[in-house]
Amino acid sequence: MLLELKRFALPPGQRVLLKDVTWQEFEAILQDLGEERSSRIAYENRTLEIMAPLPEHETRKVLIGDLLKALMEELEVEFWSLGSTTFKNEFMGEGIEPDDCFYIENEAKVRGKERIDLKIDPPPDLALEIDVTSRTHPSIYQNLGVSELWRFYKGKLKIYVLRNGEYLESEFSPHFPNLPLTEVIPEYRDRAATEGRNKTMKAFRAWVKEHIN
Repeated sequence: MLLELKRFALPPGQRVLLKDVTWQEFEAILQDLGEERSSRIAYENRTLEIMAPLPEHETRKVLIGDLLKALMEELEVEFWSLGSTTFKNEFMGEGIEPDDCFYIENEAKVRGKERIDLKIDPPPDLALEIDVTSRTHPSIYQNLGVSELWRFYKGKLKIYVLRNGEYLESEFSPHFPNLPLTEVIPEYRDRAATEGRNKTMKAFRAWVKEHIN
């Protein structure tokens, strides 16, 4: 299997599914794929998905991640971003690589860490998924205990909050209550396409300051 993966070229926007993959094989495949790659993985029910994102996916991921970082900076909220770090739990037999993720409440517990081990470390407080090809696996995030999941799909932002072990859609983020982010984040993402990134980021920061004052 490893030899075949090394030879396999996955075009952008495409995915491959591998069935009946043991945890040991999953770990070996991760090592074989390496960390310097653009592909994303998801592992659940002994099925491994490997996805190659489209360029538009990466553009949206970076911009929405930047807007979220700007929001927390203006609110003076300490956070630790770990990007597409691989999160996995052998006991649950699951693994995922978000498009971006953030430690907020638990920032101090992982600050400066280069490796996260969910056997001893908490999961991210917020995960971001950009679904150009609809690949989000909410059940994995749910089982790993990620308290908040943002899913951007077809131009809309949906926020899911973990309640009693299940995700419920929410109009507001519990991390940023009373801010209409499901409306505002897509608006500023669209503005960046016509007004440019820097002008848009400056306008967004001004909007945040206005609403917190």
